[in-house]
Amino acid sequence: MPSPRQPASTPTPAHWTFLPRFRRNTFGWKSEPAITRVKEAVAEIKSAARKDPRHGAEGAVLFLERVAPALDHVDGSSGAMGTAVRKAVATLTGLIAAAEVEDAVRNLWLERLMTAYLEDDRPWIEALGEHWDTLCVTPGLASQWADRLLEAARWAWTGPKDEFRYAKEGTPCLAALFKAGRHAELLDLLALRSFKHWSEQRWGAKALLAMGEADGAFRFVQASIGREGADPEQAQVCEDILLAQGRTEEAYRDWAYLANRAGTHLATFRAILKRYPAKAPAELLADLVARSRGEEGKWFAAAKDAGLLQEAADLAQRTPCDPRTLTRAARDHVFTHPAFAVQCGLAAVLWLADGYGFDITSADVWEAYRRTLEAGNNLGRGEATKAAVKKIVGRDRTGMGFVTRILARELDLPS
Repeated sequence: MPSPRQPASTPTPAHWTFLPRFRRNTFGWKSEPAITRVKEAVAEIKSAARKDPRHGAEGAVLFLERVAPALDHVDGSSGAMGTAVRKAVATLTGLIAAAEVEDAVRNLWLERLMTAYLEDDRPWIEALGEHWDTLCVTPGLASQWADRLLEAARWAWTGPKDEFRYAKEGTPCLAALFKAGRHAELLDLLALRSFKHWSEQRWGAKALLAMGEADGAFRFVQASIGREGADPEQAQVCEDILLAQGRTEEAYRDWAYLANRAGTHLATFRAILKRYPAKAPAELLADLVARSRGEEGKWFAAAKDAGLLQEAADLAQRTPCDPRTLTRAARDHVFTHPAFAVQCGLAAVLWLADGYGFDITSADVWEAYRRTLEAGNNLGRGEATKAAVKKIVGRDRTGMGFVTRILARELDLPS
């Protein structure tokens, strides 16, 4: 691919604060300082891009060239470092693509990025290949890159079954073929692959959808699902296809839960409800609880958020729920819904007495007790509420009777 000489398109690298911080092996093995520096670099580049998109894009290219060598010895076992870099790659590739530059300049950027990508052995910037369609910007440039990468991909995917071959060019080649609109050629290339990996097969599903073959794309995704079951992205593709075809109930029944699972049960509930606005919150909650036996208490916040207070109180009693979450619910409803607040407070005491909660202190125990009693008094049932707390605390199963020792004098219990 031609790479004509081009004058520097941005200010000199000395203008970037992050550059001296990303020398080879800068961070040793510690991931926390490296994660902080990656986030700082991305913030600096984004700020520069808002003022001058071209300058910001050049900074993004410089960062992506330097980040992998700088992280060479960093411990990535927790996954946090890899997640930070993947987010950085996703953000910065968008900035690079958005900058309006001459084709020659963009070609130089792509050359530099491909060199960094191929030389990254850990690999830290592996996700760069997944964004090659975005980076190419135009179908014409993408087609040139597809031609350049095809030979390596074919070589790796047509080798003897007893011989391991690998070429990093495979994923960016598929992305370039897709951007170039060479969908049939993309599918032919994938057909050479004996091992079906979703990171590559996803391009086949995208190609079939672009060709208007939704049913074929649906079958293609299902054929790509391994023995361990579908992953969230596969579920999302299947859900999208069915929803586009008006097959809402099928999408909801088979794919909604996996496709929309988020970091918390509340976020999952909200995501699915947004996706299926015609679904009654109570019905959705019941379906989610049924799909996750043993996690009933974790749906408490979702039920409360939907205004399903009695359902929330029932869930909080069935399996462990975070005591602090329950105490906050008791506090927030102590005047508006005191009966619900009492149920939440008693559940908080129950799980505290069973030893649940992270870094629980005496203040947490007192707060749960105080809010429960306050709600009971608002109902005119203060003594009955106190007796219920006393009964629960009497079954204290924490180490050395932690909850009992804190409330013993208040409840007239032996400490």
